[in-house]
Amino acid sequence: MTRRKATGILIFCSCIAAFFVYAYLLMLSEWSPIVLQLSVLMIAGGILGVISWIGYMMATTKSLPSSILPDDG
Repeated sequence: MTRRKATGILIFCSCIAAFFVYAYLLMLSEWSPIVLQLSVLMIAGGILGVISWIGYMMATTKSLPSSILPDDG
């Protein structure tokens, strides 16, 4: 088995295990309100982080001169 395949299987199994731990914390533990609040906070932070990255890239990227097409009229 190649190292790449073993790493892929490890990531796959880790994600499934993490899902079950998250489901337990969200549904069956006394920590469910804080787990839910942290989940919403991470989702909002991720979305706003992507939007801010797009804005940063738009503000700092040099614009290339656009080619002017001749008017056929």
